[in-house]
Amino acid sequence: MFKVNLSRNQAMRKIWIFLILWCCLWSETGLYAQSGFTIARLKYRGGGDWYNDPSAIPNLLEFMRKETNVNTLKEEIKLDIMSEALFSNPVLFMTGHGKIVFSDEEVERLRLYLTSGGFLYADDDYGMDKYFRDVMKKVFPKNALIELPFSHPIYHSHFDFPNGLPKIHEHDGGPPEGYGIFYDGRLVVYYTYNTNISDGWPAAEIHGNSEETRLTALKMGTNIYIYALMN
Repeated sequence: MFKVNLSRNQAMRKIWIFLILWCCLWSETGLYAQSGFTIARLKYRGGGDWYNDPSAIPNLLEFMRKETNVNTLKEEIKLDIMSEALFSNPVLFMTGHGKIVFSDEEVERLRLYLTSGGFLYADDDYGMDKYFRDVMKKVFPKNALIELPFSHPIYHSHFDFPNGLPKIHEHDGGPPEGYGIFYDGRLVVYYTYNTNISDGWPAAEIHGNSEETRLTALKMGTNIYIYALMN
């Protein structure tokens, strides 16, 4: 098992951010045309469709490239928890409709990743809520998912969402809910429920979203990852 101490945890986070920003700084010269920021989609077992909406992340990356100073790649990375590449990616994305299964070894490795500076954004695509919460209790048995207030910086990191998380899909009644897990004061997991933000990232014809709804979802997605990069 790969072990890191606190000083290495902090150093890893700083190295990740430095490399991303350094590539962005030099991108205008063309020296790092193939370098930049991307989002790693997390694979998992259990039958939940971790792979759904394959155009979602590429579309979000394109939007971020146009709307921010972050030099993004065109494609996502797909990896599982045990992948050697896990610790080379500062942010993860996870979604699906169903069951999630992590082995004890995967639970330990995800905990190590998150406590070493990594960040996970999970978006319930209607059906994974119970399973995600059960898995997070194993990853962080002493750190509960807590609902974030509208004043939290994740809602104001680039675009302003004064009323908190927007509602993208109306599968269920009630307001959208955004939860976080904190470790040593840092938000390491952000979880959106009863909204399905990532369904607003693909092309409009995929889910029948209006352009206004898609723009709102893309702005919130940008906020999430800008916040993750800067904290």
